[in-house]
Amino acid sequence: MRVCVIGTGYVGLVTGACLAHIGHDVICVDNNEEKVKIMKSGQSPIFEPGLSEIMQSAINAEKIEFTTDLAAGVAHGEVLFIAVGTPPLPTGESDTRYVEAVARGIGAHLNGGYKVIVNKSTVPIGSGDWVRMIVLDGIAERQKTLVTAGGASELERLPEITAEFDVVSNPEFLREGSAVYDTFNPDRIVLGGNSPRAIALMQQLYAPIVERKFAENQSLPPVPVLATDLSSAEMIKYAANAFLATKISFINE
Repeated sequence: MRVCVIGTGYVGLVTGACLAHIGHDVICVDNNEEKVKIMKSGQSPIFEPGLSEIMQSAINAEKIEFTTDLAAGVAHGEVLFIAVGTPPLPTGESDTRYVEAVARGIGAHLNGGYKVIVNKSTVPIGSGDWVRMIVLDGIAERQKTLVTAGGASELERLPEITAEFDVVSNPEFLREGSAVYDTFNPDRIVLGGNSPRAIALMQQLYAPIVERKFAENQSLPPVPVLATDLSSAEMIKYAANAFLATKISFINE
C-alpha cells in the first residue's frame, strides 16, 4: 500500500520506517530541510536501536523516501498519517496548532481518490471530527483561491474539488528505546473510526504485523485489533497514559 507519514519525530519516523520494512511504499514528509537531508542519507536524527538499519534497508529497497513536499506526499498516499507533536501549553492543554496546520495542508492538496487520514498524534478527545472539519476547510480555501485566480467569470468553468476521505484514530503505545521492537511486537492495535471502509483499509495495512510476520516470536497468536469509534480510541490513549503515570508514581513511592 502507499503510505504518507507527515512529521518525522519519534512516532512518525519509527512508524514510516517500520511500515516500509514490512513492504509498504512510504513517503515521509517534514518541513525541516536539514533533517530531511540526514534521513535521505539513511541516518536517523533520533537515537532508537535498530532504526537506522531499517531505514537504510528500506532506502536500498526503494520502499521509503523523505521530502519536504507535502503535496507530493498527499498525492502518493492512500493512508496519510498525521504524526506531529502536540506539546503541552502552560495551561496543561495540548498545543494542537501543528495538527491543525497539517490537516489544513492535507485539505489544500486532496484531489480525487479515497484517502484515510490517520491521527497518530496524541490529541484531545473529539479531535477526529475536528480534523475532518479542518481538512474540509482546506479544500474550501483552495476552491476559493482558484475562483479568485480565475476571476468571477471563470467560476462556472472551474471543476468542483471533490475529496473522498475518512479520519481514523490510531494511537501509538511506543516506548522510547524500544519503539522498533514495540511496533513489530504490539500487545494490541487500536483503530478508531466511523467508517467500515477505513477500518478495513487500516487492517490491511497492519496485516503483516497482526499476523506476527516480523515479530520476535512468530508462533504467538495474532495481535488483537480493537476497532472502536473515533472518540473511544482517543480516550484509550489518555487512559493508557494515565495508567502508566499512576504506575510510575507508585513505583517511585
